Amino acid sequence: MTRPRVQHTSVVETADIGANTSIGHFSHVASNARIGDDCVIHDHVVIGSDAAIGNNVVIESGARLCGDIVVEDGVHVGVNVTLDNSRHDEAAPSREPRSMRTTVRAGARIGSAATLLSGVTVGIKSFVAPGSVVTQNVPPNAVVSGNPAHIVGYASSSRATNALATPQERRRQRRAPATTVPAVKLFELPIVKDLRGTLSVAEYDKTLPFIPKRYFVVYDVSNYEVRGEHAHKRLQQFLVCVRGSGSVVVDDGEQRDEILLDSPGIGLYLPPMIWATQYKFSPDAVLLVLADDVYKADDYIRDYDEYLVLKEGK
Repeated sequence: MTRPRVQHTSVVETADIGANTSIGHFSHVASNARIGDDCVIHDHVVIGSDAAIGNNVVIESGARLCGDIVVEDGVHVGVNVTLDNSRHDEAAPSREPRSMRTTVRAGARIGSAATLLSGVTVGIKSFVAPGSVVTQNVPPNAVVSGNPAHIVGYASSSRATNALATPQERRRQRRAPATTVPAVKLFELPIVKDLRGTLSVAEYDKTLPFIPKRYFVVYDVSNYEVRGEHAHKRLQQFLVCVRGSGSVVVDDGEQRDEILLDSPGIGLYLPPMIWATQYKFSPDAVLLVLADDVYKADDYIRDYDEYLVLKEGK
């Protein structure tokens, strides 16, 4: 086991530093901070008191991690990133700042000059684009950008490279006949055109994979808003974007894909135990969802960590 390597120009007030960890020049690590094994802390980094840094973490030069920050294993923190842990009560600005824990979950990446405000959680394997200001929690695997940051894509999906495309560009993208998530299926629905207009149709006992007991319609959704972000234990769903366009990210815990729904002629089947997220809605989008059962609150899985545990247990 190799002892930590600390440059002589740095001030390190804690002894709780793991094996093979290195700390560069002119950094400051406050008392009660904890740093795990095999970390690389570059020059001019500030790590506050009570910060907890996991194993295999890289923190680039100039980053500032205020106290009571949690950074889990395998995280990469870019140049000049700020992780805050305090905020002022706007209703009473004279009060002292109130401490709130900021958490970066395992495998996440924080781009250069990004700022995470106090109390936010950045999800597992998510990515915060450079210069972004994160004011709300970031879901697992999400790609966020902007000030305030909003979701622009999802990591590791086969179509993630199109995350910043406009609705018009997305409509021109070639639609794949199948998804990379085996249980999720795409259906080509017939479209009939004549002088009276256009019709798309599906027959419950022939076209659809189940007989619906319920439907709901999602519309008037801002392009920045995200729907779904959950899985169902038993429920089956069938999604058709009857107007406009929107994207659905499907995740089975191992594979992830992003599906563009931009026509009434395409249907997306979601079986049970698929984590699904809908986003990138066009302003005129109308999403029809058919379900094989009535609403049951206990059928929802809303925590991604719980979802992964349940998937592993199946």
